[in-house]
Parts: sequence; C-alpha cells; structure tokens
Amino acid sequence: MFLFLRSILWTLLCPGTFAFLLPWYILSGFTLNEPGWGWRQYLGFVVVLTGTSILVWCIYAFARDGRGTLSPLDPARRLVIQGLYRYVRNPMYVGVVTILLGEALFFSSWTMLGYAAVVFVVFNLFIRLHEEPYLRKQFGEEYERYCAQVGRWGIC
Repeated sequence: MFLFLRSILWTLLCPGTFAFLLPWYILSGFTLNEPGWGWRQYLGFVVVLTGTSILVWCIYAFARDGRGTLSPLDPARRLVIQGLYRYVRNPMYVGVVTILLGEALFFSSWTMLGYAAVVFVVFNLFIRLHEEPYLRKQFGEEYERYCAQVGRWGIC
C-alpha cells in the first residue's frame, strides 16, 4: 500500500508537472477556434490517451516488477525489462512526450509542439547524463546486456 501511495505522489510531481501542469499554464487562456471538436481534437485526444496509457502501464510495472517508483529519488530496486521495456528502454518518457504531442495537436498549438521538443531534449540529456550512468552502476552487466538488446528510443 505504501508503494502505491509513493507511486501516486511521484506521478503527480514528475510526469504530472511536465505533461499536465506546465501545458495547462502554457495553454491558459487558449480557446479552440472552431465550435465543437474537429478531427484535430479527436486525434489529439486519442494520442493523449495513448501516451497516458503508456505512462500508467510503466508506473505500474515499476511498482510491480521494480519494487520502486518512477522518481530518481525513489527508484526501482530491480531492473524492469518486461512489457514495453522489451521494445524501448524509456517508454515512460515516450508516454509523456506522446501526451504533449497529443495536446499540441488537440489545441493546434505550435507553442506546445515546441515545448514537447524541449521536453524531449531535456529528457534525453537527463537519461544520458544521469539515468544511464546510475543504472550501469546499480545493475552492472545486466543493464549492459539490456542496452545491447534494446535501443534507448526503440531503435537498435
């Protein structure tokens, strides 16, 4: 139960900030130009749902398989390489960026598209400079074998 509560807390703080709070601030005052939903809103909604599903699955996998959370301050204790992690080493970040792309599409916002690009660059730097060295130190050869089999962004 405590792991579940920690997972919710870190979800609200980490991806919640990047995927929902900051976009809400960026888009505050924005109104759709068309009455009702057009194809961009429907497609954007589906993309946001897809990204959210990826993110929720990853959070669950970190708790179930990794016995930790998505936060670097409360990380998984075991290397998670099942499910989506069999195809891409960073599906959680893919989920957040997918949400942002869906929001950009939904609101037809170039500003949100630029924000998504900046977030992707920041995530990539964080992964390369912090996460990967930490995981190499924490899991050693197991992580090295995993990296040899699965690409950072799904491309081997």
